[in-house]
Amino acid sequence: MQQPKRITLHTAPQRDIVAHQWQAETPRAVIIMAPAMAVPQAYYQYFCNWLAAQGFHVISFDYYGIGASIDKPLSQLSTSITDWATYDAAAIIDYATSNYPQLPLLWFAHSIGGQLFGMIPNHSAVQHMITVATGTGFWKDTKPQLKYKSWLLWRAITPWLIPLRGYFPGRALGIVGNVPAKAMQQWRRWCLHPDYLVGAENLYQRYAEVKTPITSLAFSDDELLTERNITAMHNFYKTAVQQRHVITPEQIGTRRIGHFSVFRPCYQAYWPELFQQHIEKALAPSTLRS
Repeated sequence: MQQPKRITLHTAPQRDIVAHQWQAETPRAVIIMAPAMAVPQAYYQYFCNWLAAQGFHVISFDYYGIGASIDKPLSQLSTSITDWATYDAAAIIDYATSNYPQLPLLWFAHSIGGQLFGMIPNHSAVQHMITVATGTGFWKDTKPQLKYKSWLLWRAITPWLIPLRGYFPGRALGIVGNVPAKAMQQWRRWCLHPDYLVGAENLYQRYAEVKTPITSLAFSDDELLTERNITAMHNFYKTAVQQRHVITPEQIGTRRIGHFSVFRPCYQAYWPELFQQHIEKALAPSTLRS
């Protein structure tokens, strides 16, 4: 397994994030691995290593306040999800384009990584976005078994727990993960809005103007998202040319895929069928914008 290069990027005043880079011998493109909410980049390291072996430079990163990008106690750390897009994601794209200007750039987004794409100021530098298990978080559109838990999380637990602890201690609760207070409060507001972040922040026009082609990969047994969640999120990208795929476990010969499991090392045998063909299509000349 290749040992990645550790990178520290200064994304805003008093704000640094940690990224890791895998090098391919003969790179065909650069792939940025954009993580899900509160999921450290370390979770994707085997997948990133596999991508590098397929001929891609790969860059993973942690949003500020997550994983390796924590430089102070979470109760003293201030960041919103909007900041993740405006500062952190933008800095990663700038790093990729400045270091590899001759290579196509793909944004490989897990969950919230695809939600916030429309908020990234320099998203137009990306030639193609592949979303994996990306949908809105509006609580009423989640799976039936999650609706009661979601109501409790947003209406009861989060409002009193964050002021008490100074951040959201999701790891101890077995809910999401540890999240900075401001980011969790913003996410709460989004999840209570029928149009999620686009409605809560009034970003309809901004998302409609995104022209980056999108390939959406969703899983029929996703324990968090419904078809309605997934469709609603991608419909906000009105102008973007899109291909949408819903994959069942039976199609790839396994019993389960789910929202998170697909990036675990034990799923590596399925990665060529799940992802490689879509990456190759994304790199085809007809799908790359000049």
